[in-house]
Amino acid sequence: MLKRKIYDELLRWKGLRREEKIKKCLMIKGARQVGKSTIVREFGKAEYRSFLNIDFFRQPTLKQIFDGELTSGEILKRITAYVRDFTFIPGETLIFLDEIQCCGNARTAIKFLAEDPRFDVISSGSLLGLTYGEDNDENTEIPSSIPVGYETQLTMYSLDFEEFLWACGYDGEKIEILRSYYLTGETVPSAVHEKYESLFREYMIVGGMPEVVADYALHQDFNRVDRIQRDILAEYRDDIAKHAKGKEKQFVRACYDAIPKQLAKEQKKFQYSTVEKGQTRRKYGGSVQWLSDSAMVLSCFNIRQPYLPLMANANEEQFKLYINDTGLLCCMYGFETKQAVLNDSIMGNARGGIYENVIAECLLKQGYTLYYYKPDRTHEIEFLIEKEGKVVPIEVKAGNRFTPSLNQYIDTYVPAMALKLTNSKNGKAGVKETLPHYMVMFL
Repeated sequence: MLKRKIYDELLRWKGLRREEKIKKCLMIKGARQVGKSTIVREFGKAEYRSFLNIDFFRQPTLKQIFDGELTSGEILKRITAYVRDFTFIPGETLIFLDEIQCCGNARTAIKFLAEDPRFDVISSGSLLGLTYGEDNDENTEIPSSIPVGYETQLTMYSLDFEEFLWACGYDGEKIEILRSYYLTGETVPSAVHEKYESLFREYMIVGGMPEVVADYALHQDFNRVDRIQRDILAEYRDDIAKHAKGKEKQFVRACYDAIPKQLAKEQKKFQYSTVEKGQTRRKYGGSVQWLSDSAMVLSCFNIRQPYLPLMANANEEQFKLYINDTGLLCCMYGFETKQAVLNDSIMGNARGGIYENVIAECLLKQGYTLYYYKPDRTHEIEFLIEKEGKVVPIEVKAGNRFTPSLNQYIDTYVPAMALKLTNSKNGKAGVKETLPHYMVMFL
């Protein structure tokens, strides 16, 4: 099994249920194929003496459990009637309601199940980020009541770079040695630096989808990686066809397919004309929102002024879109592009777009909201993050190039910290700190 950081979040939630008696179930959201169901099953079997997995898509007859009275006692009684060999152990039982979007009554029942301390409940499902009005799947049922205040929601992503290293056999001790260079500012030895930059490029083309990473860790075969990634992309496009409404299906698909083209341009800001010449937000704005809500893409908004809180200064009319997994992005570009990334020989604007995508992905997985700053036509800071009560600018370079935009930002706003992510070793000059790409996992 792949080691995932979200497992600690599940343990924390269980602890709060036991120690602080919180009356909340847990909902895990996230894009398809990021490992939501797998991690819950692993957690349930390891941390509870009794575990029940109800999958409403594969077992539609079990929706009858939630017909009628929705008290926890009645639901437990009906479970024993419909599920053979289920053993209820008070205080040691986890019920996993998978594909919960297929059972509206189950979502409604969450508020009653959360109040019963004898068992815990986790729910998950496909495209839960979509509002019920956005989802056209015939299997999706609208609940009569949303359990506001009775759910703790976690968003799960594909593996981050550190999790990828774990899967590839790099234990915590090796990573902590690397972290010490980040914390102390001591220069990373050349051999260590070259190794981790190479591993980071592998991560860029393999990505973090659990099925892909597990297969790569076992076989070290990029052809197998590519086949699995293409299957995942096919499933994503099937989801668009299944869940988007009417004509919106073709609009969403067109927007999704346009993102790699946009990232390969010098101007990375998403332009609707990339989807269809002459078109505007009026036609495609809803499609972009659908992709963002589905977690298939990552949104990054331009900031009018780089002051806290960044969300208050965001310009929602100007944004970039990134693919949620850089391995999938590289797969969309093709096998030859993967070779060029791996060999560090890729040239042109696509090079910068791929590096932006992977840094955006890494930052989001560490809990940062994505913003960028473009004050004029010639200067741009790829990312701004809120860290320790301050705004930190981050300029991303595929190579070790000059940073006129970051220099101008430092002169204008005098930040306490400014970061340049590049393929060179770590170093510092004034407030500007240069970090190799792989050290983004320590921010």
